[in-house]
Formats: sequence, C-alpha cells, structure tokens
Amino acid sequence: MEKIISLAFDFGASSGRAIVSTFDGEKIELEEVHRFLNEPVIMGSHIYWDTFRLFHDLKQGLKKASSKFGKIHSIGIDTWAVDYGLLDENDNIIGMPIHYRDTRTEGMMEKVKQNMSLENIYDITGIQFMELNTVYQLMADKKFRPHIIEKAKTLLLMPDLFNYYLTGKKYNEYTNASTTQMLDAKSKKWSKELIEKLDLPYDILQEIIEPGNIIGNLTKEVQAELEVDSIPVVAVGSHDTASAVCGAPLEGNDSVYLSCGTWSLLGIESKKPIISGDSARYNFTNEGGVEDTIRFLKNINGLWLLQQLRKSWSERVEEIGFPDIIKAVLQVENKDFIIDPNHESFMAPHNMIEAIQNYCVENNQGKPEKLGELAIAAYNGLTSEYKKVVECIEEIAGESISTINMVGGGIQDKFLCQQTANVTGKKVLAGPIEASVLGNIVMQLKAIGAIETLEQGRKIIKNSFETEKFLPEK
Repeated sequence: MEKIISLAFDFGASSGRAIVSTFDGEKIELEEVHRFLNEPVIMGSHIYWDTFRLFHDLKQGLKKASSKFGKIHSIGIDTWAVDYGLLDENDNIIGMPIHYRDTRTEGMMEKVKQNMSLENIYDITGIQFMELNTVYQLMADKKFRPHIIEKAKTLLLMPDLFNYYLTGKKYNEYTNASTTQMLDAKSKKWSKELIEKLDLPYDILQEIIEPGNIIGNLTKEVQAELEVDSIPVVAVGSHDTASAVCGAPLEGNDSVYLSCGTWSLLGIESKKPIISGDSARYNFTNEGGVEDTIRFLKNINGLWLLQQLRKSWSERVEEIGFPDIIKAVLQVENKDFIIDPNHESFMAPHNMIEAIQNYCVENNQGKPEKLGELAIAAYNGLTSEYKKVVECIEEIAGESISTINMVGGGIQDKFLCQQTANVTGKKVLAGPIEASVLGNIVMQLKAIGAIETLEQGRKIIKNSFETEKFLPEK
C-alpha cells in the first residue's frame, strides 16, 4: 500500500512538537520535525499563553514536514485542556488566552455555589472539581473582564482555536469540551441548564465534533503562505490525555492507564460515565474519550513538581538535570519525607524548594535540605497518591486492578516507574513514550480510512513500539 504520512502536533504545557508518522500498513514510524518552547508570559498579575507564537511554530512545523516528506495526508492537533480563546463578531481574538494556573479563578467555585449546587453540577457533568476548569475561568472573566465576555461571539478551546486558524471552521472537539465542566456527560451536549443558571453566554459555544471526523482543509491563505497543498485537518482526541489513552495499548479490563507528564492522569476506560456518590466523594472525573468512551480518572499534580524543583535548584544552587535529581534520590538517607501533590501550595509556587520545605515543616516532618530529600518528598507524594487512586477505582468499579500502563514522557524516569510498582503493588508496563502523538495519529488514520477501528490502531501501536515491565520489589 501507499505509505500514509500524517502530521501530529502535540502541545504540552512547556513545549510543543510537530511529529510525522509514516504508516506502511503494519507499523508506524515517528520522526520529530520541529520542537518549540511553550513558555507562558507573565504580564502584570496574570499569566498568558503566547498564542500567536505557538501558531507561528505550528506553521513552521507544517512547512518543515511538507518540505521533507512531500505529500501530507492529514493533520491533527492535541493540546492541554480547559483554556480558550474568545473571538468577536469579526472573528478577531479578544485579549490573549489566560493560563489555567492563573490565580483569577480563586473563589469562583464559591461564587458558582450561589447559583447552583456542586452536587447538581457533578450529577450533570461528572467532572472533577478544580478551580482551573473552564466554567470557573468564564466566571472569572465575567467578573474581571466583563467587556471581553460582552463582545465575545465564539469560544474556542485551544486546539479548536488552532484548527480554526488552519481551516476557517469553528467546532468544539468533544474530548476537550468535556473538561470544561459545562458538558452533559450523558448526552454529550452542552448543558443549557447549567450554563443559564450560572448566567454564562450559551451562544458562544460551538457545535461538538467527535474525534475521527475531518474538520476541514487548510485555507487557501495558509496554503499560499506555506506553499503547501490542501490537507485535511482531523478532529483527534484534542485533549492530550484523550490522545494518550487512545495510544495506550491497554492489556485488558483489569488495566488502568497512567499518563505521566506535567500532570499525572490515572484512570480506566469506560463505556459510560460513572457518576455516583462514591465517585463524587473521591472527586473523580468523567472526561470524554475517543470512540464513544469515557475516561474515568483522577487528575494528580505530576512531573510539574520535579520540573519546578529542577528550575528552583538550578536558579538557587547549581544547574542540574533530571539525572542529577534521580542520582540524589538514590543516595539520600532520609526517605520518609512526603508531600500531598494536590495541595494548593504546589499549584503555582514561586519557588518549589520553599514550597516543599514549608509543607514538610508544617506537617511535622522536619525540613528537607538536600536535593535528594526534596525530590523524594515529591516521589513519595506522587506514588502514594497513585496507590490511593488505584484503590478508589477498585472500590468504585468493583474490579481488581492487576496492571498499570504508564505512558508519556515520565516513563523515561525508571525510578518513578519502579517506585510506582513498589508502592501500588501492581505490575507496571511502561510505554510508549509518545502515547499522545500515537493516539493523535490513530484517529487521523481512522478519519481518512487507512484503518477501521481503535482496536486495530492499538494493535498497530503494540506492534510498532516496545514496552518495559516493572514488577513490585519486596
């Protein structure tokens, strides 16, 4: 068969990549053609995404891919969730999209409760309560940027926004829309009841498009600027976790996935939402997946902790890399320090060293001083949280879990993989690293008719990339 060339854009919270997939009918090969920074910009008291620069880099990636590979059969974009851009009546962007770690949403959950109970919101959406969710960002915009909300005619989540600039078509892709806490989990449509009770503008929301459908082709303007042919742009699982789960070759119904990146996303794939008293009590979320699935999971503050520890140590003491952190952990004598990774003090601290030290002191653990002590506190916090979440899933789903399929960049940290196996007592299968890219590619291949099902796509991934096994050590 003709080799199928697909182009996946994978935007993380700190960097983005343009990766080309070559599919020969049996295996997928990946090649990175462009990598770029995704550095938020602090202006005044707010944190913004450098949206125009990101779109510029997206176009550079497309140009490089076309120049090297010739014909591109399809394009797909996945990014982080919850953040958005607003367009006016002339489709001009109003203001710059604000970062989910911005503090403007503080107190917005309490404000929402004045109009609608949290229990009612969870019954409708099935989404974990976090103040960074889109619904609280919109409430904050309504309070602090009312002129922008009044002028807004279109809301596009970040991948929707980039897709619009490529194609001129406006949609809200399902998997990302589900994270807003404004989508009805059962009907997969915007909840008019919720949105109107919160007095938010309903008309700015767009038609929902499912993963595996073609959004449109590159506009003539983009084609002319980049000197490329008309290429279909596909709605993939545009929330990067949805793509990562799509790209995870799960072993069976007794497996959970753990997507390790800036965030740790741990959960199961379900055919329907799991909305119950227990799921609400444990604050689990029901996010949309590909192929009519639900990602029943828990969001856990992830490698952000170690990324920021590395940054703080490099600024304060000496320049270090992640291998230096792991070496320090292996040499540390006091391995008992532990933090709660989801504590509010670790959401956006100015200095991660101080944040970890303050937490440990306040919780009567003493003060970690050495790099290894600080890092082990983060590792212990993460793996202990993984254990709790797996046990909650077993309780809620009524099934025993045997395997954790870890995917994403975090699996390069072998210490984290082994500790996860040790602490949870479960077998860990690590791989593939590029799960989000591969999930993105699989939905592109399905949209253009190169494969037929998600199951087929996962078999191709398993055939193309190896996994590494970690067993609990006694």
